Amino acid sequence: MTIALYIGLFVISLAVLLKASDWFVDSAEQIGLSLGISPFIIGVTIVAFGTSLPELATSIASVFSGESEIVVGNVVGSNITNIALVLGLTAAFSKKIELEYNIWHIDMPYLWGSAFLLFFALKDFHFSLIEAILFLMGIVLFLAYSFKSDEGEEGGEKIEGSKVNWKTYLKLIGGGLFVWLGADYTITAISELSAIAGVKPEIIALSAVALGTSLPEVIVSLNAARKGKASMAVGNVLGSNIFNTYIVMSIPSFFGELKIPANINEMFLPLMIAMTILFGIMSNNKKITRWEGILLLIFYAFFTAELFKSAI
Repeated sequence: MTIALYIGLFVISLAVLLKASDWFVDSAEQIGLSLGISPFIIGVTIVAFGTSLPELATSIASVFSGESEIVVGNVVGSNITNIALVLGLTAAFSKKIELEYNIWHIDMPYLWGSAFLLFFALKDFHFSLIEAILFLMGIVLFLAYSFKSDEGEEGGEKIEGSKVNWKTYLKLIGGGLFVWLGADYTITAISELSAIAGVKPEIIALSAVALGTSLPEVIVSLNAARKGKASMAVGNVLGSNIFNTYIVMSIPSFFGELKIPANINEMFLPLMIAMTILFGIMSNNKKITRWEGILLLIFYAFFTAELFKSAI
């Protein structure tokens, strides 16, 4: 009965977290448009940050609850899930993903750089404040370069006239509040379930939390593929993984010391780097085929099998 109660709490709190994140991002986007901020800048800041908001909220809550090993599990698990499951499903259900732009211009090198930086930062099983500051500098540089490269193009065009009222601001505040509450109860449920089942919290973070926080990306990407816009999934995965590594890893470290589990460093972080490199190789010719998508799904099955082995 107790296990069922905490499973129910986990499912409900995670659902609240994801829905509240949607409210927060939608209202922030409306407010940004009403202030004349360009759609491009909104996309690479508010929307990109919004895709990482559930991971960030659960990570900060885990530090406060004394379960900081969840942070790195959250980041690594979400990044693997985004590439192997989200991109894999999208490519498998599409004939192929055609890219309209060259992601090797800036996005893919930054994604690779974030993965390698995370590997070297965690090699000594310690994530220092200096490393956290360097990670924040990394995301600032990425955004600055993105803004600069878009100057004079669509980024310079602003859209005025988006109407907002008190309900929009109430939705923003309410969304932020429920994000925090959802994250707090999600971590409470994880802590209790891991204690009852004898499973390490970082394993639940790598599996259930990573999958749960990636479900919106799965749904959005599959819908985009159905409408013939499968390339949106690539941008979705790229932006989400870059923000996960630079933001979700660094900000929680300002609230307390992060524990780095040995099994993540030895098995799952190298797998994340391998998936990131594979993602880059697959997209080098500006297309990802159905067979490549199936290969990514095989890697996700391997990742899931390794999680089960670690949990036993």
